[in-house]
Amino acid sequence: MVVKQGRQWRSMCKGLVLGTLLTSCMILLYCLSAPQLHFNLPEVPVPYSCAHRPAQAHASPFRNGSQYATGQTGLCTPKVDVMFMKTHKTASSTLLNILFRFGEKHRLKFAFPDSRNDFFYPSSFQRSQVKDYRPGMCFNIICNHMRFNAPEVAKVLPTDTSYITVLRDPAELFESSFHYFGRLVPMTWKIPGKDKVGEFLRDPRHYFDPDGFNSFYLKNLLFFDFGQDNTLELGDPRVEEGIRAIAGCFQLVMLVEHFEESLILLMDALCWEMDDLLFFKLNARKGSTVSKLTPELRAKALEWNAVDWRLYQHFNATFWRKVEVYGHQRMADDVAELRRRNAEMAAVCIEGGHAVDADNIQETVMQPWQPIGEKSIMGYNLKKNVDKAHLKLCRKMLTPELQYLTELGVNLWITKLWGHVRDMINW
Repeated sequence: MVVKQGRQWRSMCKGLVLGTLLTSCMILLYCLSAPQLHFNLPEVPVPYSCAHRPAQAHASPFRNGSQYATGQTGLCTPKVDVMFMKTHKTASSTLLNILFRFGEKHRLKFAFPDSRNDFFYPSSFQRSQVKDYRPGMCFNIICNHMRFNAPEVAKVLPTDTSYITVLRDPAELFESSFHYFGRLVPMTWKIPGKDKVGEFLRDPRHYFDPDGFNSFYLKNLLFFDFGQDNTLELGDPRVEEGIRAIAGCFQLVMLVEHFEESLILLMDALCWEMDDLLFFKLNARKGSTVSKLTPELRAKALEWNAVDWRLYQHFNATFWRKVEVYGHQRMADDVAELRRRNAEMAAVCIEGGHAVDADNIQETVMQPWQPIGEKSIMGYNLKKNVDKAHLKLCRKMLTPELQYLTELGVNLWITKLWGHVRDMINW
């Protein structure tokens, strides 16, 4: 009896301590994380290009969208001015790692956020959110999470910037977003049962509040990320207007379901080299935490996220038109080559050759960010005794997003503070 009472008191004390700490930290975050406002910023034109030195042209026969060197047929110059719209739960952390390595290779200047790893998402992007921003500055790459705001982005980047992004099947994205962000959406707390995703999809309007805190994570998240209204009904003309606006901004829209094909199209569009595309899948969930949607629930997820599904269908069609132009056999050959090189790097870099659960990651610096309440995101162990020729590249390819940002000089104090709160909740 005494032991039981002791456990109850311990549980109550733990709840009070955690509640007090969480409330205090959330108030602090609310007060300190609001973006600094700059009024009447002067309108200084950004240069046409921010390439600090001429990049070396290399042979790239039959390219479709790349920048050719003047008078040199079959040669093109790598594009270094890039806007990557980092959408949520779309393998975007893997793409970010590719961009970080490319930027370091070419000594490019990133437009980074200040104090956290995103541009004060879900606020609409403002150029004043860029670390050390001054009107007229030259930035080559912007790639952190933001809620897209085309006019403001254009005031940060040069005219020759290539705009790229990535989409994911909306049903799978919804399941992933629900798992990753669900505990940050208060409306989910009242959903009964263990299968909260299934219960929600059976009658989403019963639970969903469009004005609820963080509700955007659970309906048409892609459309929201692009700065559009995620609560629109499919027949609203603003849906097609929004899709046309997105299509007008982005030269390449990649698809998670065809990731390697997407990277080959990226290489073609930006005149990069195959070595620039090497990757290990980062921020992946272990299979046991993934809710397998039945055909019925998948249909309900697509119906609930109908605007995202329309967006995905539009860019799925444009994607395959680009593949058709590129050439199906040529694409198959290049994908096979990319897979071969990635397998070689995995054998060189990764202990055991595969990702492991968070508890089995040996180095703290290799631990990926975890959602509240569980450790479902997998990571890697760097192979012991990697030869010097590969050690630097291996470590960079395996480094999670937040640690890589820190290496690049980004101050993440707000993100780290929230990480401590998350760890206390997981206590």
